[in-house]
Amino acid sequence: MKLKVTFLWLLSCSISALSCAQEETTTIPETYTAYKTSETITIDGEFNEGAWSKVAWSNPFIDIEGKKQPKYKTEVKMLWDDTYFYVLAKMDEPHVWGDITKRDAIIFHNNDFEIFVDPTGDTHNYYELEINALNTAWDLFVSKPYRNNNVVLNDWNITGLKSAVKVNGTINNPNDIDKGWVLEIAIPWAAYKTGYFHKNVPTDQFWRVNFSRVNWDHQITNGKYERKKDANGKLLHEYNWVWSPMGVINMHEPEKWAYVLFSSEAPKRENTFTIPQDDKLKWELYKLYRIQTAHFKKNQTYFTSIEDLTTSEIKIDKKLITPTLEMHSTGWNISVKSPFTNKVLTVTEDGKFISK
Repeated sequence: MKLKVTFLWLLSCSISALSCAQEETTTIPETYTAYKTSETITIDGEFNEGAWSKVAWSNPFIDIEGKKQPKYKTEVKMLWDDTYFYVLAKMDEPHVWGDITKRDAIIFHNNDFEIFVDPTGDTHNYYELEINALNTAWDLFVSKPYRNNNVVLNDWNITGLKSAVKVNGTINNPNDIDKGWVLEIAIPWAAYKTGYFHKNVPTDQFWRVNFSRVNWDHQITNGKYERKKDANGKLLHEYNWVWSPMGVINMHEPEKWAYVLFSSEAPKRENTFTIPQDDKLKWELYKLYRIQTAHFKKNQTYFTSIEDLTTSEIKIDKKLITPTLEMHSTGWNISVKSPFTNKVLTVTEDGKFISK
């Protein structure tokens, strides 16, 4: 996602950062059941063939803040087998264009499609893939969200990645109107392994996943597409359309991403995944985490008591939740004992989620 945005943690408020964070509401993340396919999927950009015809499209994408409908429709499908995680994206677009052909260039300077994957759900050590309509890829590994002191490995590559684009129209031709483009992707599970013997195929488990589509207004200069500029020569802002809304213009808050269940059942059109109760608790912990970090950003000091950090009761399905704030020599933690599983759920000062 956009470096000019993701190096900043944005809280849009007309009042104090603390008050803004306290007024934050929970947007329920999207869910999708990705079924296991036994059919061979040819990565060619076709979306009406074979196993894809047996599963449903996702809900259409929405503006990243969740406030308005995009100009053009975007939807995805997902499948998996023992080797690959398959993603199919269909994007309406009257002007399909691209000019970036070098791998690991800043792909979002073109219209693109982006995939974010957090296998462990702890918001650390997650993966990003961006591809434009020329099928040029940018893949990177992110140690922590940009709000934390992170490391981004731009030279990390998805070995064995397969992808194909099919344009319904003619790419880079400003003399006609296109219908859109389809992107088909196969990501090897092996790309997400943390060790040689790591068995990481998530059979009947869920991962946190989100998709983003960057789209630019364009202008035609000397017969070629380029990003549109205003009268002063400044680039107009891009559009950010996502599957599961973030509430802010920032894809790098992984705790808000959607849930994808990798079901071992045969492909069908039903989506019956239910978000676990402990994950609803997790959302509340991250609300408190954002209050705490916003307070520090404004005042250069942290709250030291849970009474200062929380201003109202927290309830999940009518159960009262009582978090604790622990200050220690290496930072602070916000924790709660789950009334649903008896696990202790914790968010640490550097934003990592722990459940045990």
